[in-house]
Amino acid sequence: MPDSYPQLLRRLAEVTARVDGQRAEAQQWYERQCAAADRAVRAAQDEVEQARAEVERARQEAQETESRAMVLWQELRERLGPAAARLAAGAPAPARSGGGDPQTQLRRVRDLLEVARQHRELPRSTYPLLAILGVFGAAAAYALGLAARAAGAGYGGDVAVGMPFLALVLTLLGPLVGLAPARVVADRRHASLDVRAGLVVVVAGAVTTLMLLVALR
Repeated sequence: MPDSYPQLLRRLAEVTARVDGQRAEAQQWYERQCAAADRAVRAAQDEVEQARAEVERARQEAQETESRAMVLWQELRERLGPAAARLAAGAPAPARSGGGDPQTQLRRVRDLLEVARQHRELPRSTYPLLAILGVFGAAAAYALGLAARAAGAGYGGDVAVGMPFLALVLTLLGPLVGLAPARVVADRRHASLDVRAGLVVVVAGAVTTLMLLVALR
């Protein structure tokens, strides 16, 4: 027999309740999925922002490291003097296999440059060479003085008046001429041309000048 009207209503209510329950369950599942997706998006955004911040810090550190490296490279070129002409204009590229903290390595380079900047005195074994430089410097200056006197005597006139004075100046400065090559010797040995070493050059030059004056008078 067909169901009665009350039974149909009861069945319809049961079906409606099941549909409502399934709809509520689906809605809850959807809300959970949306919440999980929102959390994933926020987490991804946070990671992206963190990565951007790290990239910016790394870029700033790289620029600072490169700047400090260029400063140290320039100091090294200035420290080496004429020998720096063999070096490239810019600092060498970073080694791909290099490891460790670059700031620590830069501090080590700075310490090495500070040690290198502290000139030591020339050893006494170089004094004979310094004396020879003083002798040749004074002799060269005296020879230029003689050439100046000869030129003055040859041209006559005002030149003949001025050249003896120039010759006298060259003769008096003769003992100091050897200091220039002596300084080059000191730089090549990473040492300083101290007072004692300078006196060796000047005294040798002065003795040479006196001997030449006495001998050629």
